[in-house]
Order: sequence, then C-alpha cells, then structure tokens
Amino acid sequence: MVFFIGIKGTGMAALACILNDLGMEVSGSDLTKHFFTEDPLIERHIPILPFDPANIRDGMTVIIGNAFKEDFPEVAAARSNPKVTCYRYHEYLGALMKDYTSLCVAGSHGKTTTTGMLAAMMDEIAPTGHLIGDGSGEIHPDSQYLAVEACEYRRHFLAYHPDYAIITNADLDHVDYFKTEADYAKAYEEFASQVKKGLVLFGDDPKVRALRIDPKVTHYYYGVDDGNDFQAVNIVETSEDMHFDVLFQGKLQGHFDLPFVGRHLLWNSLGVIALGLLEGYTAEQIEPGLASFKGTKRRFTIEKHGENVFVDDYAHHPTEVSITIDAARKRFPGKKLIAIFKPHRVSRVFHFADDFAAALKKADEVYLCDFTSIDDKEDGIDIDITYLQERIPDSKILSEDEQGAAELAALAPAVYLFMSSKDIYGLSGLVKQKL
Repeated sequence: MVFFIGIKGTGMAALACILNDLGMEVSGSDLTKHFFTEDPLIERHIPILPFDPANIRDGMTVIIGNAFKEDFPEVAAARSNPKVTCYRYHEYLGALMKDYTSLCVAGSHGKTTTTGMLAAMMDEIAPTGHLIGDGSGEIHPDSQYLAVEACEYRRHFLAYHPDYAIITNADLDHVDYFKTEADYAKAYEEFASQVKKGLVLFGDDPKVRALRIDPKVTHYYYGVDDGNDFQAVNIVETSEDMHFDVLFQGKLQGHFDLPFVGRHLLWNSLGVIALGLLEGYTAEQIEPGLASFKGTKRRFTIEKHGENVFVDDYAHHPTEVSITIDAARKRFPGKKLIAIFKPHRVSRVFHFADDFAAALKKADEVYLCDFTSIDDKEDGIDIDITYLQERIPDSKILSEDEQGAAELAALAPAVYLFMSSKDIYGLSGLVKQKL
C-alpha cells in the first residue's frame, strides 16, 4: 500500500495516478474541499480520506507532500513508525525516473505546458508516461519514456538525474526561499550538471545564457534569435495557428504547422522539437504528436459563453501574467480584456509589485482579489492587496462572491482572464452563472 499525505496536490495527484496505473494499491489523505486535481483520482477509484494520524499503518510506503512540515500529525505518525517507509514527493519521483528514459522540463514559467507538449509528442512515437504540474499523471505498462515537470522550489529538482532536460527560462521566483538572483541561478546550474544525455536551453533568455553550464554536459540552445543551435525561422503567426521552419546549426530539419497561438507557445514547441531531434526522431515523426496537444489544465484554458470568453490560467508571476494578456490580445483581437488576478504569497507580490503592475496594465480593466490561502502570509511582510492596487490606476479590489461576480458580469461582453495559481476558478463559475 502506498499512502499519499496531501494526495490532492498537483504533483502528488499525478504521481498517485501513475502508481495506480502501474498496478500498485494507492490511497491518500487531504482536505475535504474539492480541488480540480482530485477528478482523475476519483476516476481511478483511489480512496481519499480526511487527515488523521490513524491513517498511517504498518507496512505502508508513505509519500509526503512537500507542503507538509515534519510536525504535521500524519507526517509525525509516519516518521515515528519503524514499519513505515517514508519519502518526500520529489525523493520518490527521483527514484521512479530511473526505470525509464527520463525527460525533465524545468523553468520559472512554461514548464507545465512544455511538459504536456513533450508528453503528447513522445507518446505518438513511443509509449510515454507523464507527470505534469496540472495534476495529470499517466503511464503505460510498456512505457519507455517518462516526461516530468521539474520544480525548482527549495531545490527539489536536484532529486532528479534525467537523461534529457529542457530549461525554459530562469526568471527569479520563489523569493520566500531564494534570496538572490545568484542563488536561483546556481540551483539551475546544479540541476543542469545532473543531465546525462542532452540539455536544451532557451537561448533567447539572457538569464539562461548567463547560466554557467558544465561543459561536460552536452547542451544546446533554442530560440528565434541568431546564435541558437535550434532556431525557428520563416515564422508566420495568426490568431489561429503558427507555421515555421526549424534549423539545427544552420541546417534545415523540417517545417512545422501547429494549431497554437502566442510566441510563448512557439518557444515551448521549439524546445520540445529540439529534444525530439536530439533523441534521433525526424520532423515528420515529431509534428503529429506535438500538433495533437490540446493544452493542460488551467493553462490558457478557453471556454466561450455566447459573446463572452473565459480564460483560466495559472499565471502567478509577472512574466506569466504579461504573456497571458499578450496571448489573449493575439487570440481575440479587438475584444475587451478584463484581467482578474489573485496572487499567491505576500513575498512574491512585495518583491515583484511594480512588475505585476506593468503586466496587468496591458488589460483594459484590472480586478484584484485579496490573499486567502493558508500559506500566503509570511513573517516580516505585512501587506494586503492594496499594496498592488495602488500601483495600478483605476484597478479595483474584487470580492470572490455573488457581489463580485455581478460586478464582473456587468462588463459583458468581454474576454475574462482569470489568473492565479490558487482557486480563482470558483469566482469564474459564479460569473458564468450570472451570464
């Protein structure tokens, strides 16, 4: 029996699904509140129990979610039982990856979407499992590859020694842990040094270019700028799709027609294409699977209601907010864009307030929701959402209730951009009901 403490966490839910697919007996505990990540657990009939130290029994392998400290009652019960084997989430995943040709995607932004693209591309070529940060996890009994989203928080990705890896960018994040740009960069350099066969890095990002990559690691850069090993050229982007050729060190590798919109998805696609080419596959083999990618949960998920469009996105960093608004402008030209943003962690807003403001100002209207998560508050930083609001002229603070939903519904018709790593989708549902 494998038991997950915090089974509804995005990575935890995905890992639980994978172990269930491999034939293991899986269960776990969490809050009774519904989270979108639990849906695939329910589909697999994986038991989800309320937190209780009595859940921990002799003979279990217990996987502990990284959000839970050592003094959490279930964690303490597991650690104190000599007949229980304990792992942190990233420790168990690092061990599991050794059984496959492992493909990791790391980066401050875009890693969930890029991992999804990578899994779709590879699974069309050969059986491929995946573990993605939107709570998705799946594997085949005969899988040769395992594509994994690798998170840098608290250096957890150093538990992984992948065969191949992509680094999508290196913008400072998780400022509650990483106190300097140099320390953040060092974490990526340490991760890069553990890649065994091939590393592809986003070469259009100066911060990625500045990383000191161990010369013993085979590595290449990708991007649209000159000087990249893998370069997209002859680019045509529309409000419906994109078309481009890929060069490797100046030599044409193939042409790609992909149903994606937004320069960020072109960059992500190019990183995935680069990894596929390194593994020896052709453009003709790579394109069908990549083109079949339908998106990941809560990453620019589009839902239309009459004249209104709802976009649900996990954006929680200024760069991600900016990219999301830019993509919406390209995808829905001429439509009114309403940005609804709910932040996570006061340290992130405190550190990046001006950057958040600059990104959000790209929208036509800006609404802000206050901090509500249990881990939002941090010692030494005493701010609320007004700290950000005062930097955005005419922005409004919005309550996540019927009144707030009515205020947003009154702006119709519009494109509503709901952006947060937290549960802002509840408010989105209320607005849909009003309309």
